[in-house]
Amino acid sequence: MTTYCKTQTLQVIDTEYSADAVEWCPLADWCSILACGTYQLKKPDSKPGEGDHDDPHTRLGRLYLYRYLPDQLFSPVTELQRMDTSAILDMKWCHLLVAEHPTLGIVNAKGFLELYRLQGSKESCEVQPFSAVDLGEDCLALSLDWSTGLKESSCPIKIVCSDSKGRLNLLLVNESAPSIDVISQWEGHKYEAWIAAFNYWNCDIIYSGGDDSLLRGWDTRTSPDTPIFTSKRHSMGVCSIQSNPLRQHILATGSYDEHVLIWDTRQMKQPISDTHVQGGVWRLKWHPIHSNLLLAACMHNGFHILDSDNQSDECSILSSYALHNSLAYGAGWSTLPLQSSSLSNPEPVLVSSNTSVSSSSDTGAQKLDTSMQNLKIFYESPTGSFDVVLEDEYVPVADSKRKAIASATGESQGISEPALSKDEVFASNLVATCSFYDHVLHIWRWEYQRVQSE
Repeated sequence: MTTYCKTQTLQVIDTEYSADAVEWCPLADWCSILACGTYQLKKPDSKPGEGDHDDPHTRLGRLYLYRYLPDQLFSPVTELQRMDTSAILDMKWCHLLVAEHPTLGIVNAKGFLELYRLQGSKESCEVQPFSAVDLGEDCLALSLDWSTGLKESSCPIKIVCSDSKGRLNLLLVNESAPSIDVISQWEGHKYEAWIAAFNYWNCDIIYSGGDDSLLRGWDTRTSPDTPIFTSKRHSMGVCSIQSNPLRQHILATGSYDEHVLIWDTRQMKQPISDTHVQGGVWRLKWHPIHSNLLLAACMHNGFHILDSDNQSDECSILSSYALHNSLAYGAGWSTLPLQSSSLSNPEPVLVSSNTSVSSSSDTGAQKLDTSMQNLKIFYESPTGSFDVVLEDEYVPVADSKRKAIASATGESQGISEPALSKDEVFASNLVATCSFYDHVLHIWRWEYQRVQSE
């Protein structure tokens, strides 16, 4: 069995504020819509020698709404809306309509959970806040998850949030009002509760991770403040959790300890696999169609796509996207169907090690080069510190041998293989990723196929 992977950067966007969350709308009629959230610390405004040095910083945020237009070759993502908010820590779309509208949930630095309604047409739409709840004084709301991951579930729509006080908050969405009602709130961790998530196959079960390095499970039908299990398998703060919406009993967790663990929720003593990704794992996202694929935002080591299907004690790393210049925080798959690109070309583009990094003094000489078969995209970082030439990748890797295909420097290796027909493409995906201090949002395509080796 041979696996082919290809990445292609489509667009790079300056978000101005530090970017930490990106989410494609999962609803079929709205899957071209992308939301991006930002978090920016602003120092107190005071003259030298005046004011209290302990004055708190102001946490600013901005919510962006974009639309992907596949017919626009060079700038396929168009900004529809920007809205100044409190600093955004996490955001997620509900997988179902709420009161007949797509709905985005946001948690912010003021300790609020806010719901935003998407309204208008696909060509001209915007989000507007319609309900909010305060999770408590002097806390930051850190994460949220919807109970609707399976989409066809008949359970009431619930939201779980975590906060900087270590608390977990279970809320019910009342569609008729519409409003948010707090069902229960309890202390889940001694320090920051970085992440909370539902078991999508049983929404009475919640998982949480905290800065105390603990991974915990909770059954909300019983006393919510008593965990049904506590795992110390991670050695540092647990900051990412997601239940697999396509495979029952499969759970992914990530930590500052740089490890992605895959679990069978029926046996939480030891994980199924343990993969060292060489960067703190801030977010994990299962692929919406292919249940074995997992997208990981790995802070100091870019973004990786893992294959959980291999029969070993660690996942294979199929691809690495290392073209961000700062902390890799936000990541998301789009469900928008894409046509295959160069995987079906008669003469495939091979990965080489000539992806270059040049100084900003070369900017004036840069221009779009279409003489090569692969499309090159040139851009200058908003920080002005580097310019990067981005090239398509075509990477065949043997299943038994494949590891990370790109290092943190963006260098890769490729092996010549026969061209693939269009009908053989296994997956063609649109991905959005964002990074923090360089305030950059990347839109890129990833193609993946397995073929039987001769």
